[in-house]
Amino acid sequence: MTEPQAAVDAAGLRKTYGGTAALDGLDLRVPAGTVHGLLGPNGAGKTTCVRVLTTLARPDGGRAAVAGHDVVRAPELVRTRIGLVGQHAAVDEVLTGRQNLVMFGRLHHLGVRGARRRADELLERFRLADAADRPAGTYSGGMRRRLDLAAGMILAPAVLFLDEPTTGLDPRSRIEVWDAVRALAGGGTTVVLTTQYLEEADRLADAVSVIDRGRVIAEGAPDRLKARLGGDRLRIVVEDPGALGAAAAIAGRVSGAEPEVDAGALAVGAPVTDPVAALTGAVRALDEAGVRVADIGVRRPTLDEVFLHLTGGPAAGPGGPAGGGPARDEPAHDDKEVSA
Repeated sequence: MTEPQAAVDAAGLRKTYGGTAALDGLDLRVPAGTVHGLLGPNGAGKTTCVRVLTTLARPDGGRAAVAGHDVVRAPELVRTRIGLVGQHAAVDEVLTGRQNLVMFGRLHHLGVRGARRRADELLERFRLADAADRPAGTYSGGMRRRLDLAAGMILAPAVLFLDEPTTGLDPRSRIEVWDAVRALAGGGTTVVLTTQYLEEADRLADAVSVIDRGRVIAEGAPDRLKARLGGDRLRIVVEDPGALGAAAAIAGRVSGAEPEVDAGALAVGAPVTDPVAALTGAVRALDEAGVRVADIGVRRPTLDEVFLHLTGGPAAGPGGPAGGGPARDEPAHDDKEVSA
């Protein structure tokens, strides 16, 4: 069976800043027409990877091709085939949504008529037509981010890079952006996104690459990565700390596996192969033993748990230790939106 064409094909990428390796032999392959998530703790190398793939930084070693063109030997050709939306909006808040898109079209050498026609197409596509003639400064966070995405699509790029596209947005605005990304992927655009929201990768990505210390340490579909931690798990939360031992014994008996005890959460967990039988058996045994539970259920591992398991630490969210500043192994730079 023929392997699908790769929109991004990188091998052995290396990049060093001040003696510290931001990329240390990173490999990445993204099939055309898919959404691919790049996950990793702050400083893992995600943003440096995107900067190399979008020709904003030159690798010190390795090779990479995007949309069929080498990022070192043919950067100009790469830029004609990609779009990039950074972490910070680059739209002019004084201009209307339509004026912003026409301006981006003119900057990309579209004629006046062509820029206006493309602006109208994108306003419709991103559900902004009703607000087209309002100043962008009056837009909600989600609308402004959709305008960012529209600007990144001015030249209908084959590959769109999104660097943490929903950071700082409220839940409703995040869902609006997710809908827009799904629509792009449905139209055949390859999307590569970095994100601190594991739920975002779970909801959007066909596959994810977990990056740590400048290398890809795991990759695959979100469900496949979750399966690495096992299948369904029985979880019992008891009301009385003294009942943890009894709950663990019951969990081990119904699952046939060694249970894990989290004393801080008053919880017991164990992998199960037959969720219904395990749950009903545990409820019956707990009742017979007089163990009072605060919660009981069967669930699948989350992508957060996969992340913790693989990297040994949580993803640093917007309120985390990194505080949204430059990563420890990556240079500080102005992530203004660019569409190439």
